[in-house]
Amino acid sequence: MRKMSTRHVKEDMTMNMNMIGYWATTAVVALELLAGGVTDLVHGPELLFVGDPVVLVLAQLGYPVYLLTILGVWRLLGAIALLVPRFPRLKEGAYAGAFFVYVGAAASWALRPPGRILGVLFPARAHA
Repeated sequence: MRKMSTRHVKEDMTMNMNMIGYWATTAVVALELLAGGVTDLVHGPELLFVGDPVVLVLAQLGYPVYLLTILGVWRLLGAIALLVPRFPRLKEGAYAGAFFVYVGAAASWALRPPGRILGVLFPARAHA
């Protein structure tokens, strides 16, 4: 058994921490994509167990219902692409798609009108 230097031990620990961080964040993103895809395909509630059905949300936005099938399938494919080994170009596409979804959601949240802000948590902003 060869004796490892302190530098090698630190490099191994850093690599292990990076792998743990990679798989933890990848699992969260993949699970969210999976849950969103299934919700879209079954026309479930907008939040995991509560909220308006996604069909109503889409209708309020003026989109056709068949869009849920398209989005649901792509979300499921994105989750699978992130979890399967190899296929780096496919993974890059899945990461890009998820990035655009989450950046869009963050912009939507930040720019929402005062009537859609939780007044209980931010009473000053709710009346602005």
